[in-house]
Amino acid sequence: MSIVLLATVPTEAVLDGFLPAAHRLDHSVLLLTDSPGAWPSLGTEVRGCDVHDPRAVLDLVTQRKRPAAVFSNSDHLQVPAALVADYLGLPGKDWRAALRGKDKVLMRRALADAALDPVWACTLTAGEPLPADLPLPAVVKPRSGVASEDVYLASTVQEVATRVAEVGARQAGAPVLVEEYLDGPLHTLETLGDGHRLRVLGGFRTTLGAPPNFVEERLDWCPDLPGDIQQQVLNQVAALGVGFGACHTEFVLTAGRARLVEVNYRMIGDSCEFLLADLLGEQLFEQVLRLHLGEPLPPAGASQHGHARVDYPCADRSGVLVEAPDRMDLNGPVRLAYRPMRAVGERRQLTGTNRDYLGVVRAVGPDRGSVDRAVEEFLAEQTWRVAA
Repeated sequence: MSIVLLATVPTEAVLDGFLPAAHRLDHSVLLLTDSPGAWPSLGTEVRGCDVHDPRAVLDLVTQRKRPAAVFSNSDHLQVPAALVADYLGLPGKDWRAALRGKDKVLMRRALADAALDPVWACTLTAGEPLPADLPLPAVVKPRSGVASEDVYLASTVQEVATRVAEVGARQAGAPVLVEEYLDGPLHTLETLGDGHRLRVLGGFRTTLGAPPNFVEERLDWCPDLPGDIQQQVLNQVAALGVGFGACHTEFVLTAGRARLVEVNYRMIGDSCEFLLADLLGEQLFEQVLRLHLGEPLPPAGASQHGHARVDYPCADRSGVLVEAPDRMDLNGPVRLAYRPMRAVGERRQLTGTNRDYLGVVRAVGPDRGSVDRAVEEFLAEQTWRVAA
């Protein structure tokens, strides 16, 4: 039987993670995408489709033998994938929970209704009067954005108004979310669930670049959270209805409180999913697909005592990448992998988002000291150069 996989553009997670995992599970894949020309030859069937529209997906899928699963790892496609799976009577996420994860306004309202860490938030359009109780600094962002795109820290009323106008213009005039700035260290919590049980895989501490942007420049494995912080996060994602498949939750620690930033109802991305699988010594891509195939959550593997780290060399200007290291894997006490994320000769504008990443360095080793030394030595030995 086949697995229907909904996708937009090619990603490392799909190409090197989920597609090989599906084949190891002896399932063929029907890949539906709104960008069929962007995908390389995969040895699997690729069909063009408006994957944002569940009706278009169903129109294609119901012409065939009923699939074994419908799955997506895209932020943009969790709701349509959930709706299609539900229509076909297949295991999947509650579409309402998927929508709350995608729509940050609905997320804030759901948490406020559950009396779990309400956050000051409102939606505004360009030119609309700002609320009198607007907290400063404030964060301006699209209500359904991803990857820190169009997310800004604004320190003054005028700056808030300017950012609302800028973001709104790029979002086709849609209302923009403005919310209080959550101060404190940024963490992630990674979970897997089968709809009945939820397993915590661990989490990372995230290092951000300089404001006003929120570019994630580094992540360090940080599985041991203080006190009841982990339970606070789990209570909040439960209130959103999260409990099936993979989920990547970002939160800030403020005076003993876990305050959600966003919930990405899919696997952690930007190469961290491979790092996580390596660190845990588990076939995480297969585990996620098995959940969508209706299998129960497997027992947790043996506890891991190593350390892991991810770094993202970033462009510091618009221009052409003229020098950068090639893909490489270095094995030793610390397993270090480098993957380019932009080709030499490619020109791009600086965006202040993860689209500025030039590559990713991921490392796993026995302890933090050895991992940090290996990564720092690698970064010092390599050159990334962007020419205007």
